[in-house]
Amino acid sequence: MKKGIAASSGIAIAKVYKLDMPDLTITKTTVSDVTAEIARYSVAVEEVAKDLVTIKEVAMKNLSEEEAAIFDAHALVLSDPELKSQVEGKITGENINADAALKEVSDMFIGMFESMDDEYFKERAADIRDVSTRLIAKLLGKDLPNPSLINEEVVVIADDLTPSDTAQLNKNLVRGFATNIGGRTSHSAILARSMEIPAVVAMNTITESVNNDDMVILDGSEGIVIVNPSKEQIEEYTEKRNAFIAYKEELKKLKDEESVTLDGHHVELVANIGSPKDLEAVIENGGEGVGLYRTEFLYMESAQLPTEEEQFVAYKAVLEGLTGKPVVVRTLDIGGDKELDAIDLPKEMNPFLGVRAIRLCFQEDEIFRTQLRALLRASVYGDLRIMFPMIATLGEFRKAKGILMEEKEKLVAEGIEVSDTFQVGIMIEIPAAAVLADQFAKEVDFFSIGTNDLIQYTFAADRMSTSISYLYQPFNPSILRLVKNVVDAAHAEGKWAGMCGEMAGEAIAAPLLIGLGLDEFSMSATSILSQRKLIRSMNKSEMNELAAKALECGTMEEVVALVEAAVEIK
Repeated sequence: MKKGIAASSGIAIAKVYKLDMPDLTITKTTVSDVTAEIARYSVAVEEVAKDLVTIKEVAMKNLSEEEAAIFDAHALVLSDPELKSQVEGKITGENINADAALKEVSDMFIGMFESMDDEYFKERAADIRDVSTRLIAKLLGKDLPNPSLINEEVVVIADDLTPSDTAQLNKNLVRGFATNIGGRTSHSAILARSMEIPAVVAMNTITESVNNDDMVILDGSEGIVIVNPSKEQIEEYTEKRNAFIAYKEELKKLKDEESVTLDGHHVELVANIGSPKDLEAVIENGGEGVGLYRTEFLYMESAQLPTEEEQFVAYKAVLEGLTGKPVVVRTLDIGGDKELDAIDLPKEMNPFLGVRAIRLCFQEDEIFRTQLRALLRASVYGDLRIMFPMIATLGEFRKAKGILMEEKEKLVAEGIEVSDTFQVGIMIEIPAAAVLADQFAKEVDFFSIGTNDLIQYTFAADRMSTSISYLYQPFNPSILRLVKNVVDAAHAEGKWAGMCGEMAGEAIAAPLLIGLGLDEFSMSATSILSQRKLIRSMNKSEMNELAAKALECGTMEEVVALVEAAVEIK
């Protein structure tokens, strides 16, 4: 039995398919015709660009538009003028072959980005590695493994799975995967959970421990792999797998049920989405609305900014698609780990604490106003709730709402219909706003707590930094107290409070958040039914007592132990 990190739940029992990389060893040589060598590099770039289009088309069959957008990022890396100029500069300046020049340049960028404790740059390192590997293989005339050609049930074993590899996996045939490296927040792990493929990562030497056609058991819930299991082990895990499948089928029966506790307390379970294409999953999983529409993906799909009309069509589609259910649309949240070709963002030492989200919108006034006009025009087609991200002060909220109201007045003056019932709220992700929630609550219509950023800002710890990962503590009493402060402040003014961070979809969190009085839980669509089942098994009055005890704990570990002793978490 080999142990790793549980990355995606479920159990797989199948033969091994090793995703072996070809030998991409590069020999540095001197070239006499640098023009021909640059042309050879350009042809490779063109061919890889075509490959990426094909890969994205395959990926779109398994992934949402938001998740498949990673290949747009790869296309941007491929066409990056800095990469091109540095590679061509090395070829001409040192008279060396294109593959050696590319390897030296890409290794420099990868090393530089990997050394930074910043999510955006770490992700760019992975993207550069993926793209440069494709280019080097093309230059060497080698074929990379093609997971989309798998034609039987297998468990994929690899040193690592690139985002390209993961997106090409056919979830009807690939029963699971295990890798030597990786973590729960790596691209491959996130995509595996979205595709509901069991996965175990960070196994160190799993590729050395198995051969093609070996039988393996992979438990993505416990983070273990058993190589060539005994008959008894196969029987044991077959039963566990069947129980897990039966559990998932049982959850489907809750699609049209209410999210209500045993003693009658109702909450809303809604979904996070990135585009209108994600609505199908929301409806299939019984989502009661959308708690976070990440509009930045509209902007990231093209090198050009989306027009008012293009945005209007997308917002209208979501509002109409949910037939009157609430839709919380977050205004443009660019910066930090998300960049746009169309907007020249300043290069900052810490972009997460710099010009991003509402701060950028204030600087790019026309872009902000265009989005607000599109939202206001769409407001008549459903229950629209506009949310401003990264609000730190009351002044920022007043300014943002003021711009919104100015655009509303202009539209009305033009004879364009605008709803009078849309709500305006803020995302609580900065501790300053959480602490001052009682004052914000007098002016906003709602709060939605973005725990991903709230946690890392509260602990001053980058949640993507493995060396300080112990500080990513969603259940620390300090975070629970901030959540309580926000919820209590909202309720004191007759407003509602939701949560749209990862914490809202975690089973351990549900009892605490019910006890703290959270009104709305927004999460990945695939998490909705399991949270609904859990919430329907609780008593609100008991959870009130549990949350009160948790607030008096000193550590996250004490809180988790308290919850696990009180509630059966599956």
